[in-house]
Amino acid sequence: MITAYFMGRAARRDLERGIPMDLKKKLRHVMDFPKEGIDYIDVTTLLADGEAYGHAIDLLAEASSGFGGFDVVVAPESRGFIFGAPLAAALRKPFVPARKPGKLPWRRVSAEYGLEYGTDAVEMHADALKAGQRAVIVDDLLATGGTVGAVAELVEGLGGVVAGMLFLIELTYLDGRAKLRGRRVESIIRMDG
Repeated sequence: MITAYFMGRAARRDLERGIPMDLKKKLRHVMDFPKEGIDYIDVTTLLADGEAYGHAIDLLAEASSGFGGFDVVVAPESRGFIFGAPLAAALRKPFVPARKPGKLPWRRVSAEYGLEYGTDAVEMHADALKAGQRAVIVDDLLATGGTVGAVAELVEGLGGVVAGMLFLIELTYLDGRAKLRGRRVESIIRMDG
């Protein structure tokens, strides 16, 4: 049974009766954004529904238990923060942000990853993790796996261990799991195309 950290009474009652909330119906598709041919999955409609948002965090918490013991939640900017930070708070775990370049004020480490049209990077503070700490990386969406692959590189570069990767949404047709082979990956909502 799902532990209801943020869930309201109505959603809790439905779950107790075995009626799951269909989070997929809470997402909005925006065609041709940010460029033509892309079906952008907008999570703001899910966030606008407190019951759905709480339910999403509950499901992420439940899925994270499958990674065994872990010490810290790491999430990339910016939509990863929306799910990673409340998950860390609900589980009483530390939260480590992986930021875009130039956003962190102290000594940092960086990892680049490829995009269709170039490269981008993520950074973490050099003291964000202790050697041996087990991290769960959380993001809103798994597409090609580039961003979380770079975050995993940072975690391991600081001596941490990636216990698993957790996503609210997975676009299975982009086969991001292939880039993450050998890693434990869980997703709540799978979209096949």
